[in-house]
Amino acid sequence: MSVPLPGDTTRWRCARCGNLTRFDVVRSRRTADYWHFDLAGEATVESSELLREVVEQVTCRWCGGDDAIELVARPDAGGPATEPER
Repeated sequence: MSVPLPGDTTRWRCARCGNLTRFDVVRSRRTADYWHFDLAGEATVESSELLREVVEQVTCRWCGGDDAIELVARPDAGGPATEPER
């Protein structure tokens, strides 16, 4: 199950414990890269284009919950500014 990415006005929040700042994120990325090989065969990626990104799982670092992650408004968009006391 993919998890929506936060945007300019949203961020993640754990609905179980209220965590707003610490998450473990598992994601898959598909990119198109331009590789340049020198004459010795060493590669350097000179440019990379993100074609697709899927966040597969977000887990709260505080309580370990992975089924209660939600999108909430950022503070400047009316959301909470602080984390709850632990």
